Amino acid sequence: MRCWARWLVLAVALSVPVGALATPLHDLSVRIDPGTRRLEGRDAISVDAAAPITPVTLVLSARFRVDALAVDGRRIHASWTSAGGMQRITLSAARNVHVRWSGTLAALDQRLEHRDTLTYRAPASGPQGTYLPSGSGWYPGVEGSLERYRLALDLPAGQRGLVPGRLVEEREAGGRHVARFEFAQPAEGIALLAGPYRVQERRLRTAAGTDVRLRTYFHPQIADLSVAYLDSIAGYLELYESRIGPYPFSEFSVVSSPTPTGFGMPTLTYLGIDVLRLPFIRATSLGHEVLHNWWGNGVYPDYSRGNWAEGLTTFMADYAYREREGDAVARAARQAWLRDYASMPRSDDAPLARFTSRTHGASQVIGYNKAAMVFFMLRESIGTAAFDKGVRRIWRERRFRVTSWEELRIAFERASGRDLAAFFKQWLSRPGAPDLRIADARAVPGVQGWRMNLTLAQRAPAYALSVPLTIRTSGAQITRRVRIGDERETVALDLPDRPLSVVLDPDFRVFRRLAAAEAPPILREAMLAGSPMMFALSAEPGVQAAAQELAARLFERSGGPRSAASTPSAAPPTPVTLVVGLHADIDAWLASSSLGLRPPVLAAGRGSAQVWTLRGNGRTHVIVSVRDARSLAALVRPLPHYGRQSWLVFDAARVIERGVWPAQPQVWEIKPAVP
Repeated sequence: MRCWARWLVLAVALSVPVGALATPLHDLSVRIDPGTRRLEGRDAISVDAAAPITPVTLVLSARFRVDALAVDGRRIHASWTSAGGMQRITLSAARNVHVRWSGTLAALDQRLEHRDTLTYRAPASGPQGTYLPSGSGWYPGVEGSLERYRLALDLPAGQRGLVPGRLVEEREAGGRHVARFEFAQPAEGIALLAGPYRVQERRLRTAAGTDVRLRTYFHPQIADLSVAYLDSIAGYLELYESRIGPYPFSEFSVVSSPTPTGFGMPTLTYLGIDVLRLPFIRATSLGHEVLHNWWGNGVYPDYSRGNWAEGLTTFMADYAYREREGDAVARAARQAWLRDYASMPRSDDAPLARFTSRTHGASQVIGYNKAAMVFFMLRESIGTAAFDKGVRRIWRERRFRVTSWEELRIAFERASGRDLAAFFKQWLSRPGAPDLRIADARAVPGVQGWRMNLTLAQRAPAYALSVPLTIRTSGAQITRRVRIGDERETVALDLPDRPLSVVLDPDFRVFRRLAAAEAPPILREAMLAGSPMMFALSAEPGVQAAAQELAARLFERSGGPRSAASTPSAAPPTPVTLVVGLHADIDAWLASSSLGLRPPVLAAGRGSAQVWTLRGNGRTHVIVSVRDARSLAALVRPLPHYGRQSWLVFDAARVIERGVWPAQPQVWEIKPAVP
């Protein structure tokens, strides 16, 4: 899973060193009682006296009451304006602002799905957990500015909490737990976490000489996982220090959440209890979150010109782990990126420079997958040594500064000695991808060996590409790269033996739109479809109800479920249909359609439910065949997590078999030359 998100998007573009700005300093005292959800806070905000005098706009959630406001020692009674759930006040010529506020936090909703947490912004609390996102207005933020802070957190005994930053002190007194934190660097807002945590700690001195406090804040039911997580954190810090440069903070904590969240912040990551239990998380998502302390939390993206941090983190973490497993695993990861892109409706495509944060599946395809593939192609173009040199330069020169794609381009140009303007422009500023195909290939005998004339075509406007080819000859298999920049271009290749066939980009090294045969249907097509339809073939009320709930979970944008009286063949044109029924209903419908029978891999009624995709009649169909209504209801929560699969077999809510339909590469068979 990819689970880093930030809630505060800066309202202004900053491209100068953050230290040169008037970065406000918050001195906060916050008291929270999760049982009553009561919050009381005080904040003394100071602006650098050496900075120019400018108006300061404070933003606070409308759920809170402002109990007192003073500016430069004078009590202020001006009204706050409310809009969009927030209240604001603009103060002119403010150097020191004191605010006291109080109110009731939202109730923590433990029923949220992970997808829901991406856009859930309410500051929420309860005995099992408190989560106050940085963009939720839980404290009086300074609009359009990075912020430094000191914070004292007061919680009931039995509760522990933290904010990003250095732990200065913690103590128990009078039935309360008090902890003080500070964050000296300019930050993109303050998030606060609390819960009935068991805390374990370890001190680490890295090979680079960095002293780091490692902690786990875990709910009691997973406290036994702490030692393994502390071991993994230490390993990732050592790994990324060796590749990038010194870790920029004094601590790193893994914090458990009672909801299925997955967020990364400076010095910590906040992951759901059930997520932390998964055995593969320490080898995948945890490293992604640790790396964000370099990219995203150590070097800040310039959101007004695109968030590059998710792509670089995905490339240097998630994809790098696949590379360590071998070429075949890395190839499969690139193929999965391109399959995801092929599954996305063209109407959802957007330039990479417009991506800011993940709010739905399509934005993840662009901001994570496509961006990671761009970094992969950049490394292919300039070489690993120059790429790594550029990475270290970015860290050395841009730490704690707001940084755009343009600054990244400059760093890689200096590292490689290459002009990369055209490369970055075509991949960042244009939506879409090359639609590349082999138009013709012919071979004739040459003076020495054979000459193959290969014609490649792409849709306008053309991309400048270096295209890998695998050529099978009568004597060997040869790999070549050819450069093209026009909509149709013929290149001549001299070969030692007679060529028999040529395969276009067999290892998926170019970001492109896959041909239909290269991109077999996967569940993500339904999840991302703009106007999907659902059909429940059974009239049984339990099946009808479970089918509607499944459609609501599976479709990110529901076109409205159809009733049992409707059939897919009678439906208006729609790109994706979800067909749900008992085994007998599905078999009868398949027999009456032109779509064929149940696939052999799913024959014999294995499991309690079978799910598969197929294309036909101009649509992509997702078929859900179940034993009974209970088996269908068991799919509601797990099925949306398997978007990259073409077929699955379930035993209740557990997947017992899964797979992707075979893909057919673009192959051109070369006929013998005619005399």
